[in-house]
Amino acid sequence: MEALLELPIIDGPLIWVVVALSAVVLVYLLVRPPGIRWLLTVLIGLLAGALVAFGVIAWAELTDAFGIALPIQVKAIAVATFAAVGVAVVNLWRSRWWRKVIAVLGVLLFAASGALGVNAWFGLNPTVASLLGITVEHPIVIPTNSPQPTSTDDPDAGKPLYETWKPPAGMPTVGTQGTQVIPPTASGFTSRPAGIYLPPAALVEGAPALPFLLLMMGQPGNPETDFVADALDSYAASHDGLAPIVIVADQLGDPNQDPVCADTAALGDAETFITQDVVNWARSNLNILKDPAHTTIAGYSNGGGCAFKYGAKYPEIFGNVFDISGEEYPGSEEPDQVIASLFGGDVAAFEAEKPESILTSGAHAYPDTFAVFTVGGNDPAFLPEAASASAAATAAGWKTTYYVVPGAGHVQDAIRGGLSYGFGLLYPRLGLAPPA
Repeated sequence: MEALLELPIIDGPLIWVVVALSAVVLVYLLVRPPGIRWLLTVLIGLLAGALVAFGVIAWAELTDAFGIALPIQVKAIAVATFAAVGVAVVNLWRSRWWRKVIAVLGVLLFAASGALGVNAWFGLNPTVASLLGITVEHPIVIPTNSPQPTSTDDPDAGKPLYETWKPPAGMPTVGTQGTQVIPPTASGFTSRPAGIYLPPAALVEGAPALPFLLLMMGQPGNPETDFVADALDSYAASHDGLAPIVIVADQLGDPNQDPVCADTAALGDAETFITQDVVNWARSNLNILKDPAHTTIAGYSNGGGCAFKYGAKYPEIFGNVFDISGEEYPGSEEPDQVIASLFGGDVAAFEAEKPESILTSGAHAYPDTFAVFTVGGNDPAFLPEAASASAAATAAGWKTTYYVVPGAGHVQDAIRGGLSYGFGLLYPRLGLAPPA
């Protein structure tokens, strides 16, 4: 079962096998003894399926069901899928039993091809498990090697890592990834296992204490390390194995719900889980630098809105904020529904939880907060939200960079482009590279 869940569905052969089988079945269902009647029947099936697809697309855009504008490629996949299903449906009439069976199998194959095609275009779910919102556990082994002792007489004390770290022979060329169940000691929040990334420099005897990055993904989404590990392995390769230690934490609890980065009676204490349970577990179990200047709260989409809020609310923990295509504030997609269902109709309580409200409340000082906001250039829904968030952070005195990833939408191209650009700014800040 685990092997099935971990099947790759973007880069592996599975998607091509399913598409090839779909094509074979479609050809079979199209071919029958020639005649005007059958030709008209096929055309009706194709047209009916396409019309259903256009209806679904119109509904999705009208209701903003996916939170983003659907690209033309996804619309084309949807139309082709529904048209093929239409052909299968018309084969259920005036046909032999085996043709009916193949038509039913065809419906399943066409639906699977469409789902895999859309997923491949978005590029967010690399395996069957991630597509289904399931976390396959691979418990990570945390190195127990003690770091090199330091003293006040050490001439390297206080110097950034890029100046003092010398990688030993035999250091791995890439980091390691795994999962970890983080106990909800303070929150009682039910979360999925977190993903953990340890860079090459963390895997050797006498490893240095490294910066810490707490990352949250989107909704729906999974606490997986794939994207951030790819980006940091690339950076580590050119920086003597140095990179932050990363926890990809689950701020949702369930991929189909959104606790809006808050403590609520309805969906649990998500905020306490992230800002206390995850942070305290990391400080107790990982060889990390614990000061705010070396601690980064990061997120993509839903997680980006959370990162912005937590950076505003907890500057004593997080000195750096990395927001990739994030919401302007948690719950921005359906504020009325969020106010009613999670805040008991209390508009003032909801407003107080917005990052901009926290920034302007006067309750927190920001002597040295560093922030990076990125967004895809072809992401009309999130461009204004990212720009507004960046402007609010700048007005609050944060050292802020706002970057538009050229040509990117809201999915994997925005994540990869945002991570690549953002780490280029964070590395000097975290002492992993010389100042730019």
